Amino acid sequence: MSDASSADRPKAKSARPLAALWPFLKPYRSVLAWAMVALLLASGSMLALPVALKQLIDRGMTAGNADTINIYFIAFLGVAVLFGAFAAMRFYLVTWLGERVVADIRSATYRNVVRMDPQFFEVTRTGEVLSRLTTDTTLVQSISGVGISIALRSTINLAGSIVMMGVTNLKLLGLIIIAMPTVIVPVIALGRKLRTLSRSSQDRIADTSGLAGETLNAIQTVQAYTLEDLNTKRYGDAVEASFDVAVVRTRVRAWLTALSTTLVVAAITLVLWFGAHQVLAGRMSGGELVQFLLFAVYAGVAAASLSEMWSEVQRAAGAMERLVELQQATPAIVAPPSPVPLPALAPGAAAGRVRFEDVRFNYPSRPDTPALDGVTLDIAPGETVAFVGPSGAGKSTTFQLLLRFYDPQQGRVLLDGVDIATADPRAVRGRIGLVPQDTVLFGTSARENIRYGRPGASDAEVEAAARAAYAEDFIRALPEGFDTFLGEKGTRLSGGQRQRIAIARAILRNPPLLLLDEATSALDAESERVVQRALEELMLSRTTIIIAHRLATVLKADRIVVMDQGRIIASGRHDELVASNPLYARLAALQFNDRGA
Repeated sequence: MSDASSADRPKAKSARPLAALWPFLKPYRSVLAWAMVALLLASGSMLALPVALKQLIDRGMTAGNADTINIYFIAFLGVAVLFGAFAAMRFYLVTWLGERVVADIRSATYRNVVRMDPQFFEVTRTGEVLSRLTTDTTLVQSISGVGISIALRSTINLAGSIVMMGVTNLKLLGLIIIAMPTVIVPVIALGRKLRTLSRSSQDRIADTSGLAGETLNAIQTVQAYTLEDLNTKRYGDAVEASFDVAVVRTRVRAWLTALSTTLVVAAITLVLWFGAHQVLAGRMSGGELVQFLLFAVYAGVAAASLSEMWSEVQRAAGAMERLVELQQATPAIVAPPSPVPLPALAPGAAAGRVRFEDVRFNYPSRPDTPALDGVTLDIAPGETVAFVGPSGAGKSTTFQLLLRFYDPQQGRVLLDGVDIATADPRAVRGRIGLVPQDTVLFGTSARENIRYGRPGASDAEVEAAARAAYAEDFIRALPEGFDTFLGEKGTRLSGGQRQRIAIARAILRNPPLLLLDEATSALDAESERVVQRALEELMLSRTTIIIAHRLATVLKADRIVVMDQGRIIASGRHDELVASNPLYARLAALQFNDRGA
């Protein structure tokens, strides 16, 4: 599903992926049924028009009576009005159905994607997922509503026209049947080619979306390194590749349209020529010829419409295939069939006990390099433990396993005495509060960003959490206070302010276990003091695990755990470790001597 493999994706051989639409259509069977009724009535009214015209020519006009002619014209107009009314009803119902179905598909796809684990996003670009949620669902929309209606209408009109042509004149129908294979065979052959090109075109569009999303999400880095021209060229190349495939697809579609239209018109011309000779010989009336000609035109238009729709079906089938891939993707981390419940949280009860038992773990992308190698550690409820060590020592991996984004290959991780591999991941994460190094804020108000910690919290609880995080003053100073829109990723706030919003979110969540990942590393000294004070409030009466490169932030920890190459090599207080562990002593000397200098 990654961009690297998009060109190698298997191409579907038929419209079978569209069968996946049925579960989305099924809840709206009644709407679909009424649309079919309107479709049948509209098609019946349209098929009655040539018969009414035949009666008008053969009986009304030959009668030479104005009143008789008026009656036939009124009848003809009445049939036309019925046709228009039922056609309008059909159009409304199928358009509503298409919009409803595509909305449900988008929701179902997003609902599944947002539950995928980090392993999924290691190989799938966000831009490609967004392309499938927008471009591909739009293609499916065209076929799930109006497209289905056009296809069914054309099929009914084609079948009805063929039957009525047989009723009108069997000889002329015989000519039509002989000519049909010359129309159908080329259309099917070009349709298969078009399907392959459509899927390829959609893949190229996804590539451009992926590149654009990647660049815009790192726009400051792009500009800081003056990479605008390079990224513009990369995006331009991707757009050109998409354009080239689209041009080939459009050319094939144009040939398909031209060929089918030419062959249909040629067949009608042949039939008309033969019919004209039949009228001259007195074997059929002029009204019969007009009736047969109209039915032949109906059949030709229906066949041309079906050939045109076939190309849309090909594109929609390719799009649905890609959407089904997302809908059927399954996370590696799932709740077991019968998850073990975590102990109930009772007021005053000890909670937040963490235990690593001989944990060994390798990331899927680095299977030969152990991220954790035989880690065993007990953390008591209410204890503050700091993980320190060089980059790549395995500190962040402990958080990844605790949040159950991954499962260890060996050993167990326990929370409050329960192996988290046997528990529901959502229940596990519900007991954990995370304050990350890179604060993630959403494009909404300050109030709603804090409320993400506990979506059901009241406004008063949100404001109390902000007060505890020392964030209330700067939030109230914003133009609209707590209701101020913070911009995408909180761009309207400073680093320290964003961090205090994240701390307020964790305070509102009120978890028994708190994970702090370098929460102050990117702040200036003044902001760090304020944030540190907020963190100390947050850490009271709860288990806290801190990842820190700056040792000054962990001097107050109950225990400091030194890690290196995925192993725990020492544990103790700062003074003990300085005296007993060379790695920690070296890190301390580097940092504190530099600070003294």
